[in-house]
Amino acid sequence: SELGIQAIIDPYARGDFFITFGEQGVSLEEGYITFTSLPAGFVGKIGKMRAAFGKVNTMHNHVLPWVDRPLVTDNLVGGEDGINDAGISVTRTFAAPGNLFLEATGQVFRGDSGDSVHQLFAAPNKSDVSTIAHLRGYRDITESTNLDIGVSFARGHSDLGGVNVAQDLLNRSFITYLYGADATLRWRPLRRSIYHSFIARSEFIWNQRQQFNAAFLPATKRSFGYYASGDYQLGRRWFVGGRFDSSDRATSPGTDNGASAVLTFWPSEFSQLRGQYRLTRYAEGINANELLMQLQFVLGAHGAHPF
Repeated sequence: SELGIQAIIDPYARGDFFITFGEQGVSLEEGYITFTSLPAGFVGKIGKMRAAFGKVNTMHNHVLPWVDRPLVTDNLVGGEDGINDAGISVTRTFAAPGNLFLEATGQVFRGDSGDSVHQLFAAPNKSDVSTIAHLRGYRDITESTNLDIGVSFARGHSDLGGVNVAQDLLNRSFITYLYGADATLRWRPLRRSIYHSFIARSEFIWNQRQQFNAAFLPATKRSFGYYASGDYQLGRRWFVGGRFDSSDRATSPGTDNGASAVLTFWPSEFSQLRGQYRLTRYAEGINANELLMQLQFVLGAHGAHPF
């Protein structure tokens, strides 16, 4: 469960806090202040926040179009927590030729990201910060269709940095680089928008991680993963979708592949019931067939999510 506390602080700032309650206890998923009136059209954020890397990393669990997160998120981008850290973010939007809307974001974080199983970045030293850059382009194709494309970059210290004796002897700092590209195509006819719509999503992520190889010598492991999905609105309350996943593993050899089919029913805008069939073929040769069920509901007002 998640508790959202959001309010305007003054004419120049707002605060957003999201507190989660789960089997592992209580934690702060995000908590930041946004300065909306900085000079030259900049918008700044300070606090703990999800990094602007791609699309899925920015989403809370309850706004995902699936029950789970794609394999590429688990394998290459730090698992469910993803790149979520304390830091500073600066964003500026501007218009470009050809009716193109651009948004550029630069972020600097403390340097710790990922969950206990999929540690992505670690900061044994206070100077081991991580950095994120994201450029997003948006354009209306027709009055009913628009295209959103983005590119992302992330850099941080590997989770073994500063804690391995051999590395200390080598006096070497291990770095992980992430490169990403995402695309979202939306179709929503103006006259029938509450009954029919379609969204296609895809992300491609490259992970370049410095680590020790089998001979205990410094090496670079390169991994790649992606997902592609589509969601179609059948009627006012029914949605059907599918997703295909493929991802290498960041720290070990092997590639995982998966496919999902999703059916969602919205009794109202405040609740939804979702079922997902997921087939995953893991690198070890194991096939997993799973049926995932999800019921979500909202109490009270709930602000709009970023478009």
